[in-house]
Amino acid sequence: MSGSNRQAMDTLRNILLSLLPVLLLCASCTANDSKQTAGAGTDKPVISIMTPLHFPHAPSDETMSVLEELTGTKLEMNWVPDGIYTDKMNTALTTNSLKKVTFAKHTDLMIMKNAIRSGAFWEIGPYLDRFPNLRHLDKGILSQSAVDGKLYGLYTERPSSRQGIIIRQDWLKVLGLEKPQTLEELYEVIRQFTKNDPDGNGQHDTFGLADRNDLVFGAFKTLGSYFGTPNNWSVTEGSGAVVPEFESPAYLDTMDFMKKLYDEGLINKDFAVTSKEMQRDFIIRGTAGVYIGSMQDVQRLSDEAKQFNPKAEFTLVNRIKGPQGYRVWSIPNYFGLYLFSKKAIRTEEELLDILAFYDRTMDADVANLLKYGMENKHYLVKDGKVLLPEKMTQLRATEAGALYVLMIADLSNPNVLDVGEQESLQEEAERYTEDNEKFVVPDPMTGLESKSYDERGVELYRIISDATYNYMLGKLDKDGFYQEVERWKRQGGAVIIEEYTEAYNAK
Repeated sequence: MSGSNRQAMDTLRNILLSLLPVLLLCASCTANDSKQTAGAGTDKPVISIMTPLHFPHAPSDETMSVLEELTGTKLEMNWVPDGIYTDKMNTALTTNSLKKVTFAKHTDLMIMKNAIRSGAFWEIGPYLDRFPNLRHLDKGILSQSAVDGKLYGLYTERPSSRQGIIIRQDWLKVLGLEKPQTLEELYEVIRQFTKNDPDGNGQHDTFGLADRNDLVFGAFKTLGSYFGTPNNWSVTEGSGAVVPEFESPAYLDTMDFMKKLYDEGLINKDFAVTSKEMQRDFIIRGTAGVYIGSMQDVQRLSDEAKQFNPKAEFTLVNRIKGPQGYRVWSIPNYFGLYLFSKKAIRTEEELLDILAFYDRTMDADVANLLKYGMENKHYLVKDGKVLLPEKMTQLRATEAGALYVLMIADLSNPNVLDVGEQESLQEEAERYTEDNEKFVVPDPMTGLESKSYDERGVELYRIISDATYNYMLGKLDKDGFYQEVERWKRQGGAVIIEEYTEAYNAK
């Protein structure tokens, strides 16, 4: 290499060396800018939640924005209509596509137990004491919801039983009927609502009872209580043997009652496949006049029915005297659990962020948003009490009502404001719900374990569910129904009975 070329190379090297600190500084700035850009909008925890939708509409964007702002989160909500929720949840479970947080109704918990035991969900018990609100969750309810003695879910608190009957009060008046107090009187109301033109339009266009394809939260199980059916299981005195509810004479009596309604055209003919939305529609549009289920539905049904007929009036009944007096089935004091997916939540730090969100929902500002909506838009406050004016009712239901499902432990949360003045139907529903506590029938197997029930209970229940509907529709006789009960036992039911009997007598 010539001297001139060597000199040129040395000069270039010196220039590059002198520029190196500047280049490194720029690279550092670029890296920092990239980090800031990548982190823009992601400093808030992103929480995906799958939960049932009990209202016609999901919460408004405005309401959700307020919730996100108060809790410092970004919420990705998967609202699933309640009528199809169990199927959708089961599909998400089997396809391993669960959201970070998934709600499981207490009636569906057995679907989840195998996944819980296989490690699909975080055990949250060890973390609860880190949070000012979660540490005070009710120990009794936590115990009811535990799996193998460990806590995996945050519970949504519920009264023991909201079950009762919603009836068109104006139809009772037109026909000169009183509110039913016995099964015979209930049948007569349903019959006259079908036969005697309660809407006074001169047409045969109404029927008595609107029901849906749900043997638990539809009419069947509540009617079963009135007839004396046990709540899922009974225990034989003396021997301690556990017996499933569908082997009781009262279960057959309930099927006979429903079959009579079906045979006489006093119930929607396709009730075995009717959705909850269609069942509500029958009531709202004035096609049917009796709804058996949650009494808390009365205010919404009334509000929506008045849009079609401003003169529509509703009333409630919670005491129907049956062969064993007053009885109504109850659930454990939780309606369901929020479970936390280990696949979707990869780190303990992320789990703690999500638990912090739920802890924050129990603070006064967020808890009252979830229960009542936005102050001065969906409710008012006077002298420290909530007012629920009628003019705000529909707006609250449309824009904020669905948020209630996100509340955990709300009944015992001292941060939730009490209602001072509220609409009479809602007040009536709460009063009757409290009255139900005097004669609730618990499930004696609550808190006990049967591994076979957890593994195969859903699959086996279809045998009984199908047999029950087929009996009520006249496709099976009594012998045929009990043949299906024996098939349930052969395919695993007998083992479930054995395991529950052992667990019950060992407690």
